[in-house]
Amino acid sequence: MPATLLHPVAVVHRERCGRVSQRWLSACAAERASTRGLMERVMEPLHLMRSYRKVLSNAGSAGVDGMSVKELKWWLRSNYNCLKQQLETGSYKPAAVREVEIPKAGGGVRKLGIPTVIDRLIQQAMHQILSVGYEPTFSQNSYGFRPRRSAHHALKEGCKYVSEGKNVIVDLDLEKFFDRVNHDRLMWLLSRRIGDNRVLVLIRSYLQSGIKKRGLTSHRS
Repeated sequence: MPATLLHPVAVVHRERCGRVSQRWLSACAAERASTRGLMERVMEPLHLMRSYRKVLSNAGSAGVDGMSVKELKWWLRSNYNCLKQQLETGSYKPAAVREVEIPKAGGGVRKLGIPTVIDRLIQQAMHQILSVGYEPTFSQNSYGFRPRRSAHHALKEGCKYVSEGKNVIVDLDLEKFFDRVNHDRLMWLLSRRIGDNRVLVLIRSYLQSGIKKRGLTSHRS
């Protein structure tokens, strides 16, 4: 069975008061029913192998456990069944992320959280399934963290606007958006379309995973 979300309810219909419409909520019922076994799709071996290859190609530093991307293959050979059981029973607990600070060109630092390679594998596996249903709902004018899109595409679009006679382009950056986004509202919207509570609980756990810096772990609410 293809690991996809349904598309008919892709766009969130809202009433004038800002609330989602009853029509949209009703349409979500069938999609929730079709995604009740989503975790089994996430952990399907061939799907997980695609996720592994993506994590391997992305490379990156080790997380708090010190495991490198190259070591992940050997870890999976011995621990896949255990990891699968933990995820399918809802007992898996994400590790804290390792905080690093990247200097900004204009001064100051940008704080990044580096998950363990195991958590990156799980996140990638969920992303590959969920993005099939959610990617088509995103704005055509959005370029950040989108497949086959980049800042170069945004600049090209800006040049197109200039050639059409427009002389103002506004670049907005919401400071610390991911730190301040309402997690309860986000999870409620996800729960309208995802029927597998294990996936929802795991996403929530990733949102709240601790941050480890200089040997100390702080927890997010």
